[in-house]
Amino acid sequence: MDKTAEKIEQGAFTFVVDHDDTGKRLDLFVTEKLSGVQRSRISDLIGDGAIRVNGSVKKPSSRVKSGETVSGSVPPKESHLFSPEDIPLEIIYEDEYLVVINKQPGLVVHPAPGNWEGTLVNGLLHHFPEIGCREEDCRPGIVHRLDRDTSGVMVVAKDHKTLLSLAQSFHDRHVKKEYLALVHGRLSADSGVIDAPIGRHSVDRKKMSVQSPRGKHALTHFRVEKRFGLSTLVRCDIKTGRTHQIRVHCLSMGHPVVGDAVYQLPRKTRVSQILETERKILVEAERQMLHAFSLEISHPATGEPLVFTAPVPEDMATLIEKLEKNMDSIGSLDEVFRFSSKTIK
Repeated sequence: MDKTAEKIEQGAFTFVVDHDDTGKRLDLFVTEKLSGVQRSRISDLIGDGAIRVNGSVKKPSSRVKSGETVSGSVPPKESHLFSPEDIPLEIIYEDEYLVVINKQPGLVVHPAPGNWEGTLVNGLLHHFPEIGCREEDCRPGIVHRLDRDTSGVMVVAKDHKTLLSLAQSFHDRHVKKEYLALVHGRLSADSGVIDAPIGRHSVDRKKMSVQSPRGKHALTHFRVEKRFGLSTLVRCDIKTGRTHQIRVHCLSMGHPVVGDAVYQLPRKTRVSQILETERKILVEAERQMLHAFSLEISHPATGEPLVFTAPVPEDMATLIEKLEKNMDSIGSLDEVFRFSSKTIK
């Protein structure tokens, strides 16, 4: 054991920075102390708050100082082979290089603790065994993700070369992703831009926030498709791909996604009688009303521009249809509706 280590057992550790280590990046300092753990994993753990300096969360790039205490834990990686499962998948497009699917809501993309089975990856390995898996913790073919309860277009690579090419395209933002989101409230602006960094919530590490001190640049363009009485259907074009980006950005505007159980604001339940029916319709949403309906990419082998679209799933389509019928029965809301909506600058 290193002389600066007071404890390293069952993944937990405590190090005291000595004079020779002063000025080193935090992620490098911890990596040098913990042999066999990749620096990228250490950086992720620091970002998640699992490794701290004097009890405070720091950036992986922050510099350590003599006398500081660095403590945390590195949970052991679970060894788990992914099993192919006959999970129904809606195929939009397929060739020898890639496959494009319309992911159904409720389907987790990648196996993880608590969800080793019944995921998109399990289904892919059944329907497309050529995708394969190079190692136990690999993510076969997965280029990008959608949240469990978000539906819509996803592209999956069939081979490693295609995976690298598509991943680079996403990284360089040479793709266009558009979503439909039903949000609470009536947006006053017909279109706008949300430019707010997103990072881990300072208290709840499972959530993201625009208030995070370590937020990364996040940009969302939106356009109103249709306004209802207590809600608005918007089209979102995300220029970056941050975790929960649309959900967090909509919340930051004061218009959280309908049905989102994580990102919500306290909402008044009292509404005018004429809008009571719509309020009851919105309560019916059993998951977040968010759908990735369009994806534009360049084919990784030919360079051909490709555009894929996915129809709105039944639950979301039914909800929107009910809202439209209710609005038809109400007519104009100019005289009866008074809704205070946050102005979007």
